[in-house]
Amino acid sequence: MSRMICGGCERPVSVCLCASILAVKPPCSVVIWQDPTESRHRLSTTPLLHRTLLGSRLLVGDVFSYDDVFQDAGQPALVFPLEHKSALTGSSDELPIGTLLLLDGTWRKVRRLFHLNPWLYDLPHIRLAPEQLSRYRIRKSPREDGVSTLEAGLLACQWLDPKGDYLTSLSVLDRMVELQQSFIK
Repeated sequence: MSRMICGGCERPVSVCLCASILAVKPPCSVVIWQDPTESRHRLSTTPLLHRTLLGSRLLVGDVFSYDDVFQDAGQPALVFPLEHKSALTGSSDELPIGTLLLLDGTWRKVRRLFHLNPWLYDLPHIRLAPEQLSRYRIRKSPREDGVSTLEAGLLACQWLDPKGDYLTSLSVLDRMVELQQSFIK
């Protein structure tokens, strides 16, 4: 017998997070591109981010074209620490960002998405500089500055709109971690 799954947060009903989701309107369009195997991970934060950022689009797959992803939604910016070129600085000299693209998966899975979709390397990008370690303590990142997709999305929105209050929506991640840790002996 399978467990009952909440239609809102896609988590088992016994650990439903719907009451903890604080939905916000992002400062621009948001597209979340999720690796197909990551979409099956039970502790993925992407469904929570998708419900938190009103109007966001969720794509699950290995290969998409630029037009599939952006659909004429304005100047794109990839939220990823590319090493081969300088990151956007947020200065008024830059074009205003119309669409944020977040890639969801382990670092290895995301490198695979880049390999399959080399056009991603050409996008302007935002390199996040989190002021604290990830709150997502139930999964490990090989990078000191690694954060969950939920954290990355909300940090990027805060970077774009410093007067906004996007980071308050991280409370759903705190609740998910709290519930998960309650099951650890």
